[in-house]
Amino acid sequence: MTIQQFEYIIALDECRHFVKAAQKCFITQPTLSMMINKLEEELGLKIFDRTKHPVAPTKEGEELIKLAKAVILKTRYIKEYVAALKGELTGDIRIGIIPTLAPYLVPLFIKEFVRNCPGLNASIKELATPQIITGINNGDIDIGILATPVNEASLTEHPLFYEEFYAYASLDEKLPKKKYLLPKEINIAHLWLLEEGHCFRNQVYNLCQLKKEHQSTLNYEAGSIETLINLVDHSKGITLIPKLAEMNLKPSQKKFVREFANPKPVREISLVVKNNFIRIKIIEQLKDVIIKCLPSEMINSKNKKITSIDS
Repeated sequence: MTIQQFEYIIALDECRHFVKAAQKCFITQPTLSMMINKLEEELGLKIFDRTKHPVAPTKEGEELIKLAKAVILKTRYIKEYVAALKGELTGDIRIGIIPTLAPYLVPLFIKEFVRNCPGLNASIKELATPQIITGINNGDIDIGILATPVNEASLTEHPLFYEEFYAYASLDEKLPKKKYLLPKEINIAHLWLLEEGHCFRNQVYNLCQLKKEHQSTLNYEAGSIETLINLVDHSKGITLIPKLAEMNLKPSQKKFVREFANPKPVREISLVVKNNFIRIKIIEQLKDVIIKCLPSEMINSKNKKITSIDS
């Protein structure tokens, strides 16, 4: 049996289709079938039930696939350990980033990160916070970029920056005529929210001290910050947006932005990894390029209050 064969059965378990699994492994379908058949013959048991559609692992196969995943993780760890000893920035790195941050942050740093780390094969995927945490713990994701603290004993957080929240309100909103707002001055009946599953939604609830049972006359849950902004632009009302989204606004939209009073409500953004993550140079490089592309006032937490992501 080989590591490669373990990778093939894991791919087939994930895809539940021989052709798709072969494509994922960059081999032909006959080669994939042959290698899995050889492993089954060597072990003397059937790993997959081919009579089912889609194909599914047998009871014994399920346990074997769990063991194969553990072996793959250990193998990857050995490679990472050796690369770390040599001080090399090589190999694969899989990054998960929350959707309310990705469209604004990734374009700022990705070009410089790739230029500085030509030996790395980086893949970046937008995922919700629970998916990122599960992925890191399962070994499917190496680094998460998300709002913290997540309070997971198995994970280590490396704070990056503190992103201020702003109110984005229609001019028809009856807000106090003063420079700085208080969260309690927001009319929650007019508040546009992201859909369930976004930690940003939880932070808005916590900042505005909303109750989960709160309902407006129109219950519309948006899937992105851009949708929230467009709702205010065209349907009035109010929403909350983070600093990077505010920086991305058109000049004509800036008049709808209102700041909060000190201490400024912010979300803490961190690089999150497994406790035993040893590729520290990659963390340092990623942290360096991200910090360099941000305004200096976002780096320190002075006069800021971190908003909880807990629901």
